[in-house]
Amino acid sequence: MNYDTFIDQVVHRTRTSSERAVALTSATLETLAERLTGGEVLDLAAQLPKPLQVVLKPSPRIEAADRFGAAEFVARVALRADVDEAAARGAVRAVLATLREAITGGEFDDVMTQLPRDYREMVEPAMAPGATLRRSGA
Repeated sequence: MNYDTFIDQVVHRTRTSSERAVALTSATLETLAERLTGGEVLDLAAQLPKPLQVVLKPSPRIEAADRFGAAEFVARVALRADVDEAAARGAVRAVLATLREAITGGEFDDVMTQLPRDYREMVEPAMAPGATLRRSGA
């Protein structure tokens, strides 16, 4: 998936402007990068278009993930994007659903296994019931 398509999908899912979708996507991916191990950030970035790779700021020197729950994830996205937490929660769902479509199923699984159970509510729109992941069009 190219960058414009990724952003267009976030625009569609959040019903917002392109500019706001870019900010929400950046805020979500920056926060996700903090929550993942360095190696996983590198793996994820490798499957995304260049503008999104830069947002992830992958660094092979930083292996440890910052451990925080879903509520803190949403709060960080809200702060970064300058939106309230309800808008941030919707944006996280939209970006994760778009991410699911943009990367391989195996990579999405790898990303999701690094997140604790309290993230399930935000991830479920991109997942089938239980732990089985579903790719659109598959």
